[in-house]
Amino acid sequence: MSRLLQEPIARHACLAPLATAIVDGGRRVTYRELEEASNRLARTLQDSGCSRGDRICFAIPKSADAIITILAILKADCAYTPLDTSSPASRVAHIVRSSDPRLVIGTPATLAFVEQVLTEAGSPDVRIGLVGDRRASAAGSIAFAGVDLRERPAEPIVSLNAPSDPAYIFFTSGSTGTPKGVVISHSNVWHFVRWANRYFDLGPNDRVSGYTPLHFDLSVYDVFGTLTAGAEFHLVPPEAGLAPAKLAEFIRAARLTQWFSVPSLLTYLAKADAIRPNDFPSLKRLLWCGEVLPTPVLRHWMTRLPHVTFTNLYGPTEATIASSYYTVLACPADEQSPIPIGVSCEGEELLVLDEHRRPVPPGTIGDLYIAGVGLSTGYWRDPEKTKAAFVDRPGGDDRIYKTGDLARVGDDGLAYFLGRNDSQIKSRGYRIELGEIETALNALTALKESAVVAVQSDGFEGATICCAYVPAGATDVTPIYLRQALGKTLPSYMMPTKWLAYDLLPKNANGKVDRPLLREHFRQRDARADRTA
Repeated sequence: MSRLLQEPIARHACLAPLATAIVDGGRRVTYRELEEASNRLARTLQDSGCSRGDRICFAIPKSADAIITILAILKADCAYTPLDTSSPASRVAHIVRSSDPRLVIGTPATLAFVEQVLTEAGSPDVRIGLVGDRRASAAGSIAFAGVDLRERPAEPIVSLNAPSDPAYIFFTSGSTGTPKGVVISHSNVWHFVRWANRYFDLGPNDRVSGYTPLHFDLSVYDVFGTLTAGAEFHLVPPEAGLAPAKLAEFIRAARLTQWFSVPSLLTYLAKADAIRPNDFPSLKRLLWCGEVLPTPVLRHWMTRLPHVTFTNLYGPTEATIASSYYTVLACPADEQSPIPIGVSCEGEELLVLDEHRRPVPPGTIGDLYIAGVGLSTGYWRDPEKTKAAFVDRPGGDDRIYKTGDLARVGDDGLAYFLGRNDSQIKSRGYRIELGEIETALNALTALKESAVVAVQSDGFEGATICCAYVPAGATDVTPIYLRQALGKTLPSYMMPTKWLAYDLLPKNANGKVDRPLLREHFRQRDARADRTA
């Protein structure tokens, strides 16, 4: 059996050509239309000089056209990298410069952004292709570089790729200020999708949510889990994600059977009281991944939706979507009860080790490592970072990945996540290096010094990003000014939300910034604000 991601989708196009593959607002794309449109675009990409091993970036809003483009890139034997058009062009330029793409694909609406990115990346010679001519896409196809792809052959393309070839490169936050590219192969994704679809019993009668942005790796299961199963992929419109009542109505109207998102969104809906008792009668499964879901929020959902199965997934981008799972057997009786990250997915292994990489006894806190079929080959063109993160297993002949998380194994045999052991955090579902924010702050001449800390919150955001700063000289520096300055280099999800000005940052006995004290200062300020509210 082939492990190329596009091939199961092609089989569904033969077996059920008229079945709906994608629902994008008022547009429905059948499996035949998806197959033929992606074949035409793939052939055009090859004619444009793209070949095995090339990278293709795309700046296309989440849409049917974006999914067609992803499949076409894979069929052209290339790897895809989504570009977040809401991020500053300077940050996206790092990604483009690092991935060194053969082509960048945009739309008429994102063309100016793509051109700015290529200019800042110093890559003016990289070709730009445009998709999204609505006259063509209304007929189930798309246009590329002004050519109506309905004129191109729609027959399947014979792939030269091997399962070990890259399917995508996703860039995550880096402590040096430069995002790191994680290389994930067809085989990595295939293993997870095969296990997950079997475990969740995903099939052609399912209707699955497409909420996660395409530059976030949860979207990989959204896309390939759904289409590999022959199910319907329902893209959540952006405006629904901003309004709890609209999002809840979308789930009802689409009659979704599976929802997958980061916990912050679930907390957002719960706090807005958007879920009715016995709501979403078609929903069978609710999955979350990317950060800790507060137990009170889980209880809120489980008491309102007793017919739904709830599953916690855990795993970093470097280990492909998720590496462990825990399906909650009953609504937690205690709001303080932690939710386990559970046991490893098929072909994966969770290891809790000490500083010498030796197993720790059950109940003991240790560093969490992952081994198995989901492990990335490493960071794109960065052997030094790869060697530091992907290490040899002591006494074994395989590699293990150091997640940077702390965990313990309980007496029940389940793994429990206990937080980060470095400066990397999860906030609003995004993995963020606080050092990258500090790098951006240090570049501001208006500041003498600064430090960024994370304070855990019971709110939907997970960890709250807090900035302590000392203005340079008599400069009048305000949080509004700093947000505007940082907005030129950082995406909105990396922006500090709380600020404290100092005459001098507190230091510990070693002369380093006293970060625990800074966190305590932010907590004390919040406590005072609560008392006076």
